[in-house]
Amino acid sequence: MNDKASVSKELNAKHSKLLEGLLKLPQNRECADCQSKAPRWASVNLGIFICMQCSGIHRSLGVHISKVRSTTLDTWLPEQVAFMESMGNEKANNYWEKELPAHFDRSEIEKFIRAKYEGKMWVAKNAKQPAPKPVEMSISSNKLVKGGATSEVPKKTRRHSLEEAVLSKHLGHSAPSVARSRGISLDLNHKFTTSPPPNGPPPMMECDTASNKSNGTTDLFSLLYVRDAKQDYPTPPLWQTFD
Repeated sequence: MNDKASVSKELNAKHSKLLEGLLKLPQNRECADCQSKAPRWASVNLGIFICMQCSGIHRSLGVHISKVRSTTLDTWLPEQVAFMESMGNEKANNYWEKELPAHFDRSEIEKFIRAKYEGKMWVAKNAKQPAPKPVEMSISSNKLVKGGATSEVPKKTRRHSLEEAVLSKHLGHSAPSVARSRGISLDLNHKFTTSPPPNGPPPMMECDTASNKSNGTTDLFSLLYVRDAKQDYPTPPLWQTFD
């Protein structure tokens, strides 16, 4: 889902007021690049406010360098507004223009912007570029959360949760239960004939012969049943067979 769709009208109105207040600050009243008055555009990943002309040049740099938004027309995300609050033109230019000579000629503004952001011509050596806080994952809800302290969801935890979900689904649609005793699997779904023949031997057990043996071992349950069957149906005495 588009993150902008999650921004309500009330939140968007709040963001607009915050951005309006940031534009009134002394350090943000001029374009960060050409220094023209009253900028109304911004680079949300660089944390600077720029004019309309410079915003077009920033767009040509590509979103991997600069992501341009209008302060009045576009929908802003909370983390974007927060980064603009933490940066601003003065703080950003302390990084991008640290080695820029005083009164440098900015008349060829496109060349200046490309040298500034693509070439990093005036960045101090070993300086680290300010950047927004990374996208993180909430452990409790498994949803993406922007900003905050760094915390990662352990891979084992996520995989275990998935296995539990699959297991629960399987148990809800599983076949009849299987009894377990001392590590031996017993199938209780065998069909047995309990009525003995008129003058015949004790009742026999009808079952799936494939399940009677497991790795060459006779099914323990089958042996117990045959023993009990012999006790319940003993061979009748010879005199009872005469009419």
